[in-house]
Amino acid sequence: MTGTPLRRNPASAAAAPPRIVHLGLGAFHRAHQAWYTAHAADAADWTIAAFTGRAPRAADELSRQNGLYTLIERGPDRDRAEIVPTIAEAHPAGDVARLEELLAAPATALVTLTITEPAYRLRPDGTLDVTDAAVVADIAALRARAAPATPLGRLLSGLRARRSADAGPIAIVPCDNLPDNGARVRAALTGLARAVDPALEAWLREQTSVVSTSVDRITPRATDADRATAAALTGFYDASPVVAEPFADWVLCGRFPNGRPQWETAGARFVDDIGPWERRKLLLLNGAHSLLASQGLLRGHTTVAEAMSDPGIRAWVERYWDEAVRHLPAELDLDAYRRALAERFANARIAHHLAQIAEDGATKLALRVVPVLRAERAAGRGGDASLGAIAAWIRLVRTGAAARDAKQPAIERARRSADPVRALLAVLDPGIATDDVAAAVTAAEPATVGAA
Repeated sequence: MTGTPLRRNPASAAAAPPRIVHLGLGAFHRAHQAWYTAHAADAADWTIAAFTGRAPRAADELSRQNGLYTLIERGPDRDRAEIVPTIAEAHPAGDVARLEELLAAPATALVTLTITEPAYRLRPDGTLDVTDAAVVADIAALRARAAPATPLGRLLSGLRARRSADAGPIAIVPCDNLPDNGARVRAALTGLARAVDPALEAWLREQTSVVSTSVDRITPRATDADRATAAALTGFYDASPVVAEPFADWVLCGRFPNGRPQWETAGARFVDDIGPWERRKLLLLNGAHSLLASQGLLRGHTTVAEAMSDPGIRAWVERYWDEAVRHLPAELDLDAYRRALAERFANARIAHHLAQIAEDGATKLALRVVPVLRAERAAGRGGDASLGAIAAWIRLVRTGAAARDAKQPAIERARRSADPVRALLAVLDPGIATDDVAAAVTAAEPATVGAA
């Protein structure tokens, strides 16, 4: 593809050093936190140094473009594009030396995270899984002053450098779909620090604030056609554009002891209790996404919009929402939120691929759908719609059609066991691996397949 390469004009390069460090450089971060920062009233004072979560490709592409990228907002009728200038540096995940240097700088005020739910290496109760092989290896590496491999291990290495530099307090802002993500990330970090150096744990408790968040913006993977669209709309060739729906939401709760951008001027909300907002989004949007992914793939659909246009699946989503809203505060205007979600899901111009949503399905279902099932059954109801989402995932696993999953070894052991349904339920949550739930899932499994 030809066109003028997207490059930053050296004369317009930001003179100020990055004040935000981000772990998990990907499409969602660029459509969300980086976009909010670019639209803040004091955007000129804030730039981001971002590190990839897995592969280095995004860092390589953005580095060649001096951090610039195109954001395409894809509405039901048309596209609009803007070039976002917020990312000043892009690095591969393994550049721990640069991460330590940035976090040791007093000007660095906060760290944001979009590393995906499984990357936190948490047990079902929300604590760090210190038996996880990667966590065990990180503890040994951190004790030996070697480079750790997991995102939290790298973050802790950077925070240790900040402590050594006496650089002052800092805020940590997880932006992944974990319930009570601030408390969980604080517990995971302090648990890791405790295993490495109790003095480091004490410093974390005194000098770091972990902010809880709820984030929302549908961001499908960009395609070659999107690169062509970016060039047509801006006049520049962008190797790494981002596509997102027009809707965006960000709710935050917590302290920023070293300052923050004025994100509220870009539409973010700061609240005293994030729990209700977080649960609304996690159960209604993310839970429905997991249901659509499993049911849709079984019926041969490829995108959210395709699955939502299937009357059978649409009805299943509505029944699931009926179950979920029983366990959410009515003052969150749940009827309006459901209507908005249905419209967003039906936007056929957003190619949000079910295979992408289905990745790491075990962790996602445990966080998004299992809580609804538990609440329904505790109330004396069957939780049939929640069970249907779980049964569809189990059918995908048993037929070998499930997407890649961080829990694949446990899933494979369960799949080969004498009682695979009950064993797979235990992978999601041991508390639901009971005879009656297993029998209900087995009975529901045949209903999860059929003509589209």
